Amino acid sequence: MTEIKRIGFIGLGVMGHAIADNLLTAGYELYVYNRTASKADDLVAKGAHYLATPRQIAEASELIITMVGYPTDVTAVYFNEASGIFSGISSGKIVIDMTTSTPTLAKEIATQATTLGVLALDAPVSGGDIGAKNRTLTIMAGGDQLAFERVAPIFSLIAKKAQYFGPAGSGQHVKMANQIGIAGTMTALSELLVYAQAAGLSLSAVLETLSAGGANTWSLDNYGPRILKADYSPGFFVKHFIKDLKIALDEAQKMNLTLPATQGALALYETLADKGYQDAGTQSLIKLWWGE
Repeated sequence: MTEIKRIGFIGLGVMGHAIADNLLTAGYELYVYNRTASKADDLVAKGAHYLATPRQIAEASELIITMVGYPTDVTAVYFNEASGIFSGISSGKIVIDMTTSTPTLAKEIATQATTLGVLALDAPVSGGDIGAKNRTLTIMAGGDQLAFERVAPIFSLIAKKAQYFGPAGSGQHVKMANQIGIAGTMTALSELLVYAQAAGLSLSAVLETLSAGGANTWSLDNYGPRILKADYSPGFFVKHFIKDLKIALDEAQKMNLTLPATQGALALYETLADKGYQDAGTQSLIKLWWGE
């Protein structure tokens, strides 16, 4: 099989922009699209090509990666009859949706891709803005195993771990498990800091000590220091985390599962959003206790 040289990237948010930048730096011919075109300006200055629609991205690229906000955005990007990816793609190409979306939508994309002779992966990621910038993401993939094998060299440029899990939708299910885990670590981080402050302890010393013991988590290591600096910029948006937790709970319900801890985390984040923090980072959960 020929080596992939032309990559299309759709969705230049906090994480998508960093991934696209790393692919450009790695030497790929990069075609980009974003609803707010100005977010691509620095990539274009480095040599990327900006195109006006997802359809044009699909026409120009051998591999098309999408990383947008919500399942509705994914549907529009792929299925719009006039400007969507599937309106302009040709057989033999590969599509990868890295958006955290629904397993059902991942299966719909795979079905349409098969009809068109295209390989498809649902490959959401974990690692936040830091992982995207430092090329240390974790990729959870479902869909065509051949596609996974073909893009493995590309995944190795943006992630420290990429794992194939099975048929279409499998990657999204793993990401839901990940988000369930993150929900627990973020509520735990917030509450341990609230407790430590009320007890009159040095918060920096508490974080340093706990990071060496059984309470250590990725959230504690990466978001704890941000909280102490009052840095609530989004490595991952509150509004997107709410979306993810709703998907996870919906999928759990379909499997006749009750997840009370995740339900509690969702309720806390919805309260946080109601207070105006929907566009802040998930670490802003501490604001429910500390306020302004």
